[in-house]
Amino acid sequence: MSNKEIENIESCNCNVIHEDIITKVKNNMIDEELLYDLSDLYKVFGDTTRIKILHVLSISEMCVCDISALLGMKQSSVSHQLKTLRQAKLVKYRRSGKVVYYSLDDNHVVEIFNQGLAHITEK
Repeated sequence: MSNKEIENIESCNCNVIHEDIITKVKNNMIDEELLYDLSDLYKVFGDTTRIKILHVLSISEMCVCDISALLGMKQSSVSHQLKTLRQAKLVKYRRSGKVVYYSLDDNHVVEIFNQGLAHITEK
């Protein structure tokens, strides 16, 4: 932020502490460890390739070969991203013979994706 932008930020012009509000918020705050876990989850969404993979898997279950062909990526790169998404419990897989199919872990993933998309496309 430039100095001019910082100057335009609205802030209090007093030093009043609202103890009742602080107490209310403090009593309702989420455990710090859960906040770190939530932060880690959102970091996974911070990569365009992973977002693309989540998007295609929201449309259809797919194998690594198909995802690679669709996105024009090497299979090893797609596999690496899928590993990250699996560790974050955003995708799951199932085997069918020699083929491994990936899909979104549950409807929460679609909801997170759609809420983010709705937020950035609001007018």
